[in-house]
Amino acid sequence: MIDRTSFGPETTADEVLEGFDLTGKHVLITGASGGLGAETARAMAAKGAEVIVTARNLDRMRGVVKAVKAATGAELAVEALELGSFASSRAFAARFLVKYEKLDILINNAGVMACPQQKTEDGIELHFGSNHLGHFLMTNLLARTLAKGARVVALSSAAHVVSPVVFEDIQFEKRAYDKWQAYGQSKTANALFAVGLNARLKGRGVEAFSVHPGAIMTDLGRHHGEEDLVRTRRAVERGRLTLKTVAAGAATSVFAATAPELAGKGGAYLADCTISPISAEGGNFTVVRPYALDPTAADRLWAVSEKMVGQSFDG
Repeated sequence: MIDRTSFGPETTADEVLEGFDLTGKHVLITGASGGLGAETARAMAAKGAEVIVTARNLDRMRGVVKAVKAATGAELAVEALELGSFASSRAFAARFLVKYEKLDILINNAGVMACPQQKTEDGIELHFGSNHLGHFLMTNLLARTLAKGARVVALSSAAHVVSPVVFEDIQFEKRAYDKWQAYGQSKTANALFAVGLNARLKGRGVEAFSVHPGAIMTDLGRHHGEEDLVRTRRAVERGRLTLKTVAAGAATSVFAATAPELAGKGGAYLADCTISPISAEGGNFTVVRPYALDPTAADRLWAVSEKMVGQSFDG
């Protein structure tokens, strides 16, 4: 039996799930057509979970379905979802509610990173619209299916240290656009959403967490320019940054979704399969800024998000 107190940056999703039986559990993972989402789906399917995955590109998803079946014998249920579209989030939620009566684990894994300035079809800055609002809307529409003891995991990032949610100018209408500030703001929003959702659902026995998966070379970095790549290489060479394998990158999401050690600790931000220390400045890539866990900011974000999606949710 693995020593769970030894978990760290090199721990894999399979190691986190050693000894677990997820038979009968319904797991929903967004953005699973590759990278961390695909690995998370494989690891949970291997333990008997009924895994539902979403993707924008269903053609890419076919390869993941085939690979997971070959590795585990399990069939993934696949649904189309474009998180940069409120209509798509609503349509997906409507289909899900018809097909499934309960949800035990929801992992909001999908995301975009450091993109050129763009807007979603609803006119929202792309990072905030896709990474936060799409998940905010979809999660709340599915909230009634979350079973007692269910977990919701929001993938945040160490990049949240780049920017809090700038409530006075979320859409970059008054300031110059910066792709890393836009991404960082959306990752802070992911962490605050977990705080807000946890506060609203804990009375039902549902807990929410946010996680930093680590630095992993996946398709998420497809918009990286040469300057970004050089900066990453230098950070690795200087020992400031350690790159993870995809198997290790999926571990913290899986840990947040299943670890009995986390019971009663909803709202926390995790990295390397442990709750991160809070640091107002400095620190390494596993710390969390106080503003990303601030309940007042979480409530403000909730109200702003409801207004932006045009619907109120009381949990």
